[in-house]
Amino acid sequence: MNILITGSNGQLGNEVRVLSAQHSKHRYFFTDVAELDITDNQAVSAFVAENAIDLIVNCAAYTNVDKAEEDEATAMKINAEALSVLGGQGVRVIHVSTDYVFSGDEHVPCRESDPVAPRTAYGRTKYEGEKRLLAVCQDAVILRTAWLYSSFGNNFVKTMIRLGHEKETLGVVFDQIGTPTYAADLAQAIFTVIESPVWHPGIYHFTNEGVCSWYDFTITIHELAGIKTCKVSPILSEEYQYRTPRPHYSVLDKSKFKKTFGVEIPYWLDGLKRCMKELEQ
Repeated sequence: MNILITGSNGQLGNEVRVLSAQHSKHRYFFTDVAELDITDNQAVSAFVAENAIDLIVNCAAYTNVDKAEEDEATAMKINAEALSVLGGQGVRVIHVSTDYVFSGDEHVPCRESDPVAPRTAYGRTKYEGEKRLLAVCQDAVILRTAWLYSSFGNNFVKTMIRLGHEKETLGVVFDQIGTPTYAADLAQAIFTVIESPVWHPGIYHFTNEGVCSWYDFTITIHELAGIKTCKVSPILSEEYQYRTPRPHYSVLDKSKFKKTFGVEIPYWLDGLKRCMKELEQ
């Protein structure tokens, strides 16, 4: 099978690249914006035809939550309009979406069937992308995830390690709850979908298991990194003064994915430990 990976220079795209070496029976085409503009239908159609692509895995996204508020048009182009292009190629698509399609006011883990209510430009554009993809590609698989980090790129884990070394004190919000998700584990979930003997289209939720706050997450990061000189204190979201509202509860129910594909999902702490080992190397 010939598989096109878009957004391959990002956290998830790089993790897919690493794992693809273990799935050598397929041929992979790794592209980012420099190689392929996913908003350009003519360019994408030509690429798909020339390389006889059977499956597109879309790891590309506009993920800057604050900047999306200022430039929703660009976020819409990448997160939504591009999905009409990718989904219209006559091949199967695996697409990665987000917990931001929900309001963040829930108190129990969100299921795929729960009503969406995005409160940010980022969430609105990602939900629009889901709709546009399913409108033209009923064979698509959408994986919603949350709190993604990796040894690649810029992310919360790397930022907290850097700040832990730079600062004596640090305030981190404790009233936002979610599940840290190691991008390598999400990449493995993508390969689980690809390698499944039966294709199961639809929307699924995937994060690591368990829950914590950003404060708990930071404490654990510092413990694993051996940072003892920085005092981390819990603060309220209103004290941080976010430019764009963040979900207070971002936990996703993964029952459908586990039941459909018959897999166990790693606990978030185990994923973090593996990522920290990668960073040490």
